[in-house]
Amino acid sequence: MIEASFTGLLRTLAYIVLFYYLFKFLLRIFAPILMKKAMNKVQQKMEDQVKQQQNYQQNTSQNNSQSTVKPQEKKKVGEYIDYEEVD
Repeated sequence: MIEASFTGLLRTLAYIVLFYYLFKFLLRIFAPILMKKAMNKVQQKMEDQVKQQQNYQQNTSQNNSQSTVKPQEKKKVGEYIDYEEVD
């Protein structure tokens, strides 16, 4: 049977503190780089969406200008009579 010792507890706590500060240090170094890459990806996606939207608008405007749609004539139903109320 293995018993826990006080030195083992201190060594474990020292490792935890060491890894915590090491992680904080590395995060300070690499976080700006990772954030910059993420922002570049988001910016690229937004630019692609804007380009797609512009292409779609250009295509629809070209289709509308190419197709000559004749305005449909309205059917004449009859004369419009305005009734006035007489007292």
